[in-house]
Amino acid sequence: MHALKKIFLLLVFVSVAAAQSPEPPLSDSRLTIHTLLREDIFAGFLTDDMERFGRGERNIQLLLEKRPADKASLLAWKAGAMLYRAVRAHENNRKEEFEKNYQQALDLFAQAGKLNPADGGVVAVTGGSYALFADRLPEPYRAAAWAQAYASYNELWKHQSPIVDKLPPHLKGELLGGLAQSAQRTGRTEEMTQHLDKILAVMRDTPYESIAKQWKKDPAAAAGTSITCLSCHDSGRLAPSITALKNK
Repeated sequence: MHALKKIFLLLVFVSVAAAQSPEPPLSDSRLTIHTLLREDIFAGFLTDDMERFGRGERNIQLLLEKRPADKASLLAWKAGAMLYRAVRAHENNRKEEFEKNYQQALDLFAQAGKLNPADGGVVAVTGGSYALFADRLPEPYRAAAWAQAYASYNELWKHQSPIVDKLPPHLKGELLGGLAQSAQRTGRTEEMTQHLDKILAVMRDTPYESIAKQWKKDPAAAAGTSITCLSCHDSGRLAPSITALKNK
């Protein structure tokens, strides 16, 4: 199932992996740290492109120096990167490396949350990271990881629920998909159903609608499939953002 999921994710995000993002202007405060980091970090997350992933990690360190006001979100990105390294170590039977990296990820997530509990970027990165990797952790760690994903998505809902109908399709889908999947993985069937109904109402003609229909038709299928990371965040990609700034 993991192999099939990775193939699907590769196809969905092929445009992210194929287009080499330019060296980001890290000092340009008009670009959010999320726009500057997302593509390189996700090239590792979704296609195992460790060259671009390594560049993303280096940029996190540079941004920690250049953007101290964004430290909380940057620590969350660093935690997500370390969580990915922990998963890779686990899947390659490197137990000690897994334990070390996983503990570092936990510590970094905790630091990010403590530094700025109200930071929407922190809860979004935390929830999204766990949603991507919780099922790939060793079985004893999965329940706690999904519990954290559930808490993060519900905190993100507090931030975004007043404007959810106005969000771009990607952000709306990832929010509702994360709520549905984390509810499913933590045994909250009624909540999952409510979120699926919302997806069916507001995410028509999208991959989120297709998976929501599948989960509604066959609830057992939900345990082995994902309803997150189903679309590309075009409006947040780096190259178009730089071009838009140059054209202003």
